[in-house]
Amino acid sequence: MTLIPLNLFVAHDGASKRQHITCVYRCGNACSKPVPNRSANAYFGDIARAVSRRTLLRAGGVTVLAVGAGSVLAACAGEQAPAPGTTAAPYAAPRAGMDFASVAPNTEDAVVVADGYRHAVVISWGDPILPDAPAFDVTRQTGAAQRGQFGFNNDFAGLLPIPGRRDRFLLVTNFEYVTPEFMFPGYDAAAPTREQFDVEIAAVGMGVVEVERTADGLRPVIDALNRRITADSPMLLTGPAAGSDLVRTDADPTGRTVAGTFANCAGGVTPWGTVLSGEENFQDYFGAAEGSPPPPPVQADQMARYGVSAEPTALRWETFDPRFDLTRTPNEPNRFGYIVELNPWDPQSTPVKHSALGRLKHEGATVYVTDDGTVVAYTGDDERFDYMYKFVSSKKMRDGTGPDAMAHNMTLLDEGTLYVAALSGDVPAAQIDGSGRLPDDGAFRGSGTWIPLLRSGADGQGESLVDNFTAAQVAVFTRMAADKVGATKMDRPEDFEANPATGKVYLALTNNTKRGTAGEPAADAANPRNENKNGQVLEITDDHAGTAFTWELLLVCGDPQAADTYYGGFDKTRVSPISCPDNLAFDSHGNLWISTDGNALDSNDGLFAVALEGPQRGEVRQFLTVPLGAETCGPVVTDDLVTVCVQHPGESDEHSLDNPQSRWPEGGTGTARPSVVAVWRDGGQIGV
Repeated sequence: MTLIPLNLFVAHDGASKRQHITCVYRCGNACSKPVPNRSANAYFGDIARAVSRRTLLRAGGVTVLAVGAGSVLAACAGEQAPAPGTTAAPYAAPRAGMDFASVAPNTEDAVVVADGYRHAVVISWGDPILPDAPAFDVTRQTGAAQRGQFGFNNDFAGLLPIPGRRDRFLLVTNFEYVTPEFMFPGYDAAAPTREQFDVEIAAVGMGVVEVERTADGLRPVIDALNRRITADSPMLLTGPAAGSDLVRTDADPTGRTVAGTFANCAGGVTPWGTVLSGEENFQDYFGAAEGSPPPPPVQADQMARYGVSAEPTALRWETFDPRFDLTRTPNEPNRFGYIVELNPWDPQSTPVKHSALGRLKHEGATVYVTDDGTVVAYTGDDERFDYMYKFVSSKKMRDGTGPDAMAHNMTLLDEGTLYVAALSGDVPAAQIDGSGRLPDDGAFRGSGTWIPLLRSGADGQGESLVDNFTAAQVAVFTRMAADKVGATKMDRPEDFEANPATGKVYLALTNNTKRGTAGEPAADAANPRNENKNGQVLEITDDHAGTAFTWELLLVCGDPQAADTYYGGFDKTRVSPISCPDNLAFDSHGNLWISTDGNALDSNDGLFAVALEGPQRGEVRQFLTVPLGAETCGPVVTDDLVTVCVQHPGESDEHSLDNPQSRWPEGGTGTARPSVVAVWRDGGQIGV
């Protein structure tokens, strides 16, 4: 089958427009806390490169392959990119897929789309997706009702065509976190109720809902494949962590069955038809009562590396369920922070947590398949000064959609090798001063090596490739293993996406305002600005199944009029300004699409298309913006339809459900509700 894959500025991190309340509930206010990575890993300026970029490429035998192709594909033959650092040639017609008028930056409390396009809400928080689920009523919420309704703060979305059913799809979404002040009337943060806890447990996790294409967009359908996965749904833990002492609890003495998933951020659709979901900011769900005894020193260090602390949490889940109380269930946090794989075609299937891909704050995971069937999964650890990872399978993907092929392919992420990236720059250290000024040769570029951490085999067998770590320790304390081998500290590595035409891999680095501050790593060639508030996008030419790669910065985001920004060499007077890149997607024309989170340029977040080849390389056009206080997440881009998740609309420090900043999407006296939105053009394709 074919699969398609605010206004109130609170300077909690010094730059991003993300609100403080969002940080409290989404990431445990990580931006205002000390950086968890206190390792002494060198940054580029300290690294003496042993080989040149070209030598490394020759040694690694890099080949750029299309998914499932048997030969190398040349990207956009006949087009030549401008010399690094130069501006584009005189104005040319827009690239296919980008032929739309850019949306101007704005602060409207609405979804604003390019002229000539229509949009409509597909589904919102609280809409029923299971039979007998009640209609949403913000004043009469129950945990039982929420288990049959669309969850809160949808982030990733995958849109999977249903074979043999024209215009029918499965919409698979993550529900990342809850913000009680914007869910419950009269919420008292000092005294949450048991019913509110029950609603919250059911509002996070994942969801599967069938949708139908109509003349007015997509509409949900109550169907047998619909499903809710919550913070207490059974999960199977696989890989080297499974069964180890590090993950056993009184409730699960075997260490193989985990209750639930939460903090699910981005993800990916696999070529075999499953969905991957990244457990990201799991740390702030676990806590302890005020005055609880501190954990033993070794455990304290392990907890600190992941931002877990034995103090009361903002949600107070530890007061309702002992598994969230660190003094009673200290191993429970070790059972979160994994990549979850869901088979959406079987509502009775148990989701799998793949510990072979490591435990970290996974933004998501995306899969690239080489021409011989090797599966490569890329994932970023979304924290300031954390790392880029990839997993290379030792088994080959099987074609087909039958049960045997599915059963085999769902083991691909259990057997293989996990790597972390070390980068070096081709730019002389003297030309990297933290200002973002372009090097003399007009581009930030360099090379890198994937350092092996863990080799996983059948039945949970594992081999540590890091001295003084067991395989289970690498799987559970992956950050600490990566610290030891000297991985490169990056500016919040978020979503990866591989270009299906060229095989190049792209990574969104959202921002890092701690870069270059006292006691923190200084700027380097891949992270070229100190106090980086706008982020950048990295382009990687990878030997996918090997260990060598080269890299170049495609975008150094921010105000195009500022000297510290770079738009692939394109004329910056002709681009849409972009800030804080987050999630990535590709269209069928080879254009990269980027959604943003925390736009630091005084505008709502949005969705942007970027040209990658030819004289228009680096051209950025804004396709839509989302409402006040909202983030743009989980873009899906097809030839005739775009969907985005609108997360946390109206979430602002001076507002609440009782005093709303936004009433989108209902308007009037309605409640602001996270939603999925579809965009299309009657009788036409996107950007053509």
